[in-house]
Amino acid sequence: MSSTFTIRIPKELKEKMKKFNVEWSKEIRNFLEERVKHLELLKAIEEVELRAEKRMVKVDSTKLIREDRER
Repeated sequence: MSSTFTIRIPKELKEKMKKFNVEWSKEIRNFLEERVKHLELLKAIEEVELRAEKRMVKVDSTKLIREDRER
């Protein structure tokens, strides 16, 4: 199933687009699909980073080094 998405562009741009033999609806559809994939990946990365931050143990490394030297 599909739906219609309408945008408004400047007349100058529309005239420039007419000069090229390009299937603009296909170009725009491909662009939107790639952009959505990109945004989904960014969101997934953010979620993974958030989970990783929650799991991180905060340790004072200087304390660990001193303990190790004392052994």
